Amino acid sequence: MRINSFILATSAVVAALFFGGAYWSLDRVFDNIVRTNAARASEAATRVTFASMYQLMSQGWSRTQADDFLRSMANSGTGSGMQVQIYRGQKVVDIYGEIAQPPLDDALRSALTTGQPVRIDTREQARHIYPLLADERCLKCHTNVVPGTALGAIEVRQDYAGLLDDARSELLWAFAMLLPLAGGFALVAVWWVGRRIENAVESLQETFDQVATVGDLKALASVERDFGFVELNRIDEALRGLLDKLRGIAVDKEILSFEIGLLEKFVITADVVRDWREYVGRLLIEINCILPAHTLFSIFKIDDEMFDLEVFWSGPVSGETKKRMEYYISQELALSVSFMDPGNFGIHHHIANPDGELVELSDDEVALRVKSFFVDKPKIGGIVGIGVHAGVLEDETRYLVVESVLSTLLNVVGSVKAIYRYTRDLEYYATRDPLTDLFNQRVFWELSSYEVGRAQRHAYSFGLLLIDLDNFKLINDNYGHSVGDTYLQRFARQVQGALRDGDILARYGGDEFVAVLPEASLEATVMVAQRVLKAVEDLEVMTPDGVRLHATASIGLAVYPDHADNAKDLLMFADNMMYRAKAAGKDQVAIPSQDDIVDIFRDISQKSVMVIEAIENQRVVPYFQPILDVATHQIVAYEVLSRIDLDGNMIRADEFVEIAEKIGVIHRLDMLVLERALHSLAAQGHDGEIFVNLSPRALVFNEFARDLRRIIASSGVSPDRIVFEITERDTVKNLGLLERFLVDLKADGFKLAIDDFGSGFSSFHYLRRFPIDYLKIEGDFIANMLTSDKDKTFVTSIRSLAREMGITVVAEYVESAEVLRELERMEIHRAQGYYIGRPAPKIGPRDWLPPT
Repeated sequence: MRINSFILATSAVVAALFFGGAYWSLDRVFDNIVRTNAARASEAATRVTFASMYQLMSQGWSRTQADDFLRSMANSGTGSGMQVQIYRGQKVVDIYGEIAQPPLDDALRSALTTGQPVRIDTREQARHIYPLLADERCLKCHTNVVPGTALGAIEVRQDYAGLLDDARSELLWAFAMLLPLAGGFALVAVWWVGRRIENAVESLQETFDQVATVGDLKALASVERDFGFVELNRIDEALRGLLDKLRGIAVDKEILSFEIGLLEKFVITADVVRDWREYVGRLLIEINCILPAHTLFSIFKIDDEMFDLEVFWSGPVSGETKKRMEYYISQELALSVSFMDPGNFGIHHHIANPDGELVELSDDEVALRVKSFFVDKPKIGGIVGIGVHAGVLEDETRYLVVESVLSTLLNVVGSVKAIYRYTRDLEYYATRDPLTDLFNQRVFWELSSYEVGRAQRHAYSFGLLLIDLDNFKLINDNYGHSVGDTYLQRFARQVQGALRDGDILARYGGDEFVAVLPEASLEATVMVAQRVLKAVEDLEVMTPDGVRLHATASIGLAVYPDHADNAKDLLMFADNMMYRAKAAGKDQVAIPSQDDIVDIFRDISQKSVMVIEAIENQRVVPYFQPILDVATHQIVAYEVLSRIDLDGNMIRADEFVEIAEKIGVIHRLDMLVLERALHSLAAQGHDGEIFVNLSPRALVFNEFARDLRRIIASSGVSPDRIVFEITERDTVKNLGLLERFLVDLKADGFKLAIDDFGSGFSSFHYLRRFPIDYLKIEGDFIANMLTSDKDKTFVTSIRSLAREMGITVVAEYVESAEVLRELERMEIHRAQGYYIGRPAPKIGPRDWLPPT
């Protein structure tokens, strides 16, 4: 409803109530006045009549006079609405006789009997009866009465119905004449008041419609208006006060949308980590959509005396402006209590939008408009500060938003930089051997498999060298691992120098190295092998004590496709040739003859038969290697390993697992080992976790999952005690199948571990895709971390990554007390290795004691 309509309707109701009330009140007043006047007139008429009668009676009137007097009194009110009637009481009748009078009614009898006046008012008339009471004067003539006796009564009837009707008629005419004047005046008043109110409302509405941002509230709150009414002016004043308060607490929709949108972009993905500088540049462009920001910078502490400054510009920037910004940031950092001596800066400038406007800032603009945020000590990623150069901010809210954005950016950019650094290190060590900086075993398998495919497509041969140092264990035992590591590093460089350009050298493990020689015939392979042998013979390493160390190597070789048509068989062939070189006296190259080829394949066939017979005759024996809780020094788990009992000689798994996979019996081998291991551990009273290796090639068998669940169910071992280990070898091609299988195992309550984490490319894919519970760090990193900063950094990075993801870390190859103490200091959860315990068919006590 509009306010003027409301006022008009209200005025009409008030007017109706007013006129109706006035009419009713005046009607009541007139009625009371008329009735009161009628009573007074009746009383006066009664007194006059009585006085006249007494005067006549005192003179001694005759009956004729009395009758005339009564008739004249009865007719005296004709035409005036008043009638007077005199009645004779019984006492007078007894002496003087009756007179002509109307019959007595109850009211008359009551007045004559009680001597009290009677008044009867009706709508049309008023009837008053006054008794004539005898006094001492009357006793002279009326001897039969005493004073106070009613001698008669005077009745006065007054008809005022016509008088009231006339008064009401005149009142209605008066109101009828006043109503149009009052109505017109009311309409004018309503229109005027309504118009003033509408103008005030329209003025406020137009003002509010102009508000688009929080900044507009300031202008709105400062405008004073006069609406013509004190009350409206007070409302306006209160609204301006409210707007002023709102301006202090409100946030622009654009600012809020910007902050929400920016938070949505604070999702750290692989792309963000890989291109983190582009990511920060895009954030700067986003900030410029809502706040004029020319620069965003971040400062990282590299070491005690070195800082890395990354400056991101919204557009091209002049050299002078760069220098001003660098100077300002260095000054701000120097003012910080924690970084009073900032040392040297590594400065890197980045342009977010090369096509943007040129950025040129004066000294004052840099000093006054840079909003920076520093922390007392480096946070994640080494970040110590972040800042933004923004335009003039009009209110405190925008400053708060900028501070919030900077605080969040500090953590996000620091996290991105940290993950970038960790990922870069992890990716590097996933492909490199940290000691020698050569490719590792995982990369060797990738590259050799790739070379097989390339050789098939282009129909050429390539060579493979397996190089094994002779008696290298003596160097470690006599001079220590530090000298041994130095020798391996020098050895790697020496061999690399003897290879051709394009040849690929990798450390296969321990003191074994492999080299892939693309596009090489048997003759070319032999020539390279001889050159490598000569380079090893020329190698001399000086110990800290001045001892000159020399060593030799045994080299086995194989050529694709002469000796094998796949990478695994090719390495197996070269491995057999390397052992032939050692058997022939070491320090030589074993060049395969036709007889060697026949003997090697015969040997492989014999091993295949051995594996099949071991499975058929159940000569596969489970061995158990303990896993230690580093914090409590208790054995909490065992890893199940397999051995083949060959006439009392235990054959290690690495000598027959690949053959079992190749001939397709790996599924049966795994099931047999698992079944015997669970029963053996149950019989020995082990109630902790059991780590079991899964061969990825077994997953292709349809009955694998069924048999796995059957064996575990029959053993009575709870699924949450069994941890299945997966490795990166041979799993990439079956990643989808492996994922489905592992998710099903996890759903059944089993736990999962990644073995040899960091040995290949797929570690991070496994972490992202699989529900992993344990990470078993590649043993080479653990074994060398006391002497290699790179290895130690890698272990620290994996520990930090696992901690963030809630994953337990297991360190393998723990072979000394020093390594175990370092693991305790690094807060690695569990340890496994020869120092903890060697694999054995029997388990040891739960409380672990260091070997003596």
